[in-house]
Amino acid sequence: MSIWDVFDRLSKKDEPQGGKPEFIIVGLGNPGIDYERTRHNAGFMAMSAVEEKLGVSVNNYKFKAKTAVAAVGGKQCLLMKPETYMNLSGEAVSQAMNFYKIPIENVLVIFDDISLDVGVMRIRRKGSAGGHNGLKSIIECCGSEDFPRIKIGVGKKPHPDYDLKDWVLGKFTEEERTKLSEIFANVLPAAELIVQGKTSEAMNKFN
Repeated sequence: MSIWDVFDRLSKKDEPQGGKPEFIIVGLGNPGIDYERTRHNAGFMAMSAVEEKLGVSVNNYKFKAKTAVAAVGGKQCLLMKPETYMNLSGEAVSQAMNFYKIPIENVLVIFDDISLDVGVMRIRRKGSAGGHNGLKSIIECCGSEDFPRIKIGVGKKPHPDYDLKDWVLGKFTEEERTKLSEIFANVLPAAELIVQGKTSEAMNKFN
């Protein structure tokens, strides 16, 4: 039995306060201090801003992730930061979906996008992985790409020959973190609209 099985057995004893989650909101990233404030961890950073606004801590171990249950937009939501590392994010998401019987269209994914400038946010109803390994894992494990997502711009590579891995695992500058903070303030309001079924309104307001 793995340590994750132990965590899951313990956590299944506790029904979330306020009832079963209807939505999953997951921020993507890599766990560990080495990856803090890197471009690939923009999803984790956005989730931290959501935690601060909601006054909750995403620190319960369940479904191979750090989790918390909170009301967002009047809906009970499971907040997640997968501990699987980016390329296996789908394992955590699919376990939570299956446990709570949450449909894929009720999974909101927040992640980094290198095609967008730093400080730009884009909301989409669905779409392909677009080369993002975290999204690719979720699509493969959950069997669909029909889930909403919030893209956080982390900037394009400085030149075409720059190694992509080095770029996404590089850290943000102080100036870039300031721009991101302004965008992160919009993540929770956007998520509230999306879980209420007002994705078009969220897109019009925040894209």
